Amino acid sequence: MNEVEATRQQQADILLRIEDLDVLYGGVQALHGVSLSVREGEVVSVIGANGAGKTSLLSAIVGVVPAQVSVLNYAGRNIAGRAPESLVRDGITLVPEHRELFSDLTVQDNLRLGAFHRRRKGDRVEDDLAQVYSIFPRLAERKRQRAGTMSGGEQQMLAMGRALMAKPRLLLLDEPSLGLAPLIVQEIFRVLEQLRAEGTTVLLIEQNARAALKLADYGYVLETGEVILGAPAAELADDERIQQAYLGMAKA
Repeated sequence: MNEVEATRQQQADILLRIEDLDVLYGGVQALHGVSLSVREGEVVSVIGANGAGKTSLLSAIVGVVPAQVSVLNYAGRNIAGRAPESLVRDGITLVPEHRELFSDLTVQDNLRLGAFHRRRKGDRVEDDLAQVYSIFPRLAERKRQRAGTMSGGEQQMLAMGRALMAKPRLLLLDEPSLGLAPLIVQEIFRVLEQLRAEGTTVLLIEQNARAALKLADYGYVLETGEVILGAPAAELADDERIQQAYLGMAKA
């Protein structure tokens, strides 16, 4: 961990703090010594090529894959080894790369399942459902449609809407723009900008480095399982190495 990251890790408003995270699949090390932090109300983007370990990072945070880690703290509490469902109850929600929707259920039923853990708390789920429909009007138009019959972009909106129904304090997004048409990508990032303005804390894994860094407050570059750079997103976007490797800008 470099000095800049060490200083960042100690800031009082850090919501998620990770130090020296390792993930192994059999004899293959997917992540090695990963350290990063996410401040409350911040959007943090992790960029990197296919196979860099981005999905493994999110899977380790939510306890889907086993990991070795020195520090994995959320809201000041150790969450290493916690069950995924308990993390959802505590406010961490993941939108996975493959969406994991219930294809035979309607849009509305999928959204309601996002609030499943809140069913006994007397929360106003109907109000939250209306809020999701206001964010994604297309879901309101298709609320009785089965999820499996929707387009890829609509399914991504539904996956994000379902996550928002959990009322997350920390939203984890795995490649939300992957395989989507440019207009749908613009809509997804418009929503992310809205969530950021409303104070939602987001950890974003994204191959679209240009869009990710434009949105984010802070960014990390993950390469072959290790964090090789961490800096304010605007600085990363101006870094010649990042421009050449991830932003499609040739060296002059």
